[in-house]
Amino acid sequence: MITEGYMPFMGYQTYYRIVGEASEKTPLLLLHGGPGSTHNYFEVLDCIAETGRQVISYDQIGCGNSYLDGHPELWTQKTWIDELIAIREYLQLDAVHILGQSWGAMQAIAYVIDHQPQGIKSLILSSGHASSSLWASEQHRLIKYLSDEDQEAIRHAEATGKWDDEAYLQANNHYFEQFVISVDEHSPECLRRPKRAGAEAYLYGWGPNEYQPLGSLKDFEYTDKLDQISQPTLICSGTRDICTPVVAASLYEHIPHSQWHLFRHSRHTCFIDAHQEYCQVLTKWLEEND
Repeated sequence: MITEGYMPFMGYQTYYRIVGEASEKTPLLLLHGGPGSTHNYFEVLDCIAETGRQVISYDQIGCGNSYLDGHPELWTQKTWIDELIAIREYLQLDAVHILGQSWGAMQAIAYVIDHQPQGIKSLILSSGHASSSLWASEQHRLIKYLSDEDQEAIRHAEATGKWDDEAYLQANNHYFEQFVISVDEHSPECLRRPKRAGAEAYLYGWGPNEYQPLGSLKDFEYTDKLDQISQPTLICSGTRDICTPVVAASLYEHIPHSQWHLFRHSRHTCFIDAHQEYCQVLTKWLEEND
């Protein structure tokens, strides 16, 4: 059973999607990446609901079915965390597991540290980070694995700010295919489906690309606060992930009693690249921490 709806938020609307029916098992709330990436790719985790657990996702304000632009002042950490707080209250998610992917993991980190919320049974930080400066540094290291031509195109774009240059756009596509995600006719339908990505939310929230944090999240630095996380925490990342082992280890080493699962042959979307293994690991984790 799939239930869809909208929550009023800041005079706009936030779309949500609930898979499964309420049960004694604690619901799983999914926080997508970007900012501005939409919930779509999380539909591959609908299978988790087959274990009798509700799986809840939503399009954060600024993208997907919650699309909004022309409001650059909104694209801040506060807006999206206020929205998270609101949707927990609106859907009466008193007890919940939270899985944040990429920016969603950053959001989860800031939420539990800054707000000390009640009812969080566990955190799953999937390919996220606690330090924008470390993230940027690691992305520039990964760029060195691209061709000389692609590296030069990226250097030129960074030096000039010309993010519409054709050579740069091609290089950035190669970077995504190698370390983030690639979509073809064999990909799950939810990945191939047209979506309204939040380009403005991403640009003003993060920056023009993954390796240039120039937006409102550029100073996101929580590494020294990670020891304040008291919830059981599972860290997930891939060996070919832009969340490099260096980034994932910085979470694992600082979050007390955390666990880390490294998925082989997986990129930033390890829940897609290693789907069966990811779902097995996730299901086991949720059952152990209910």
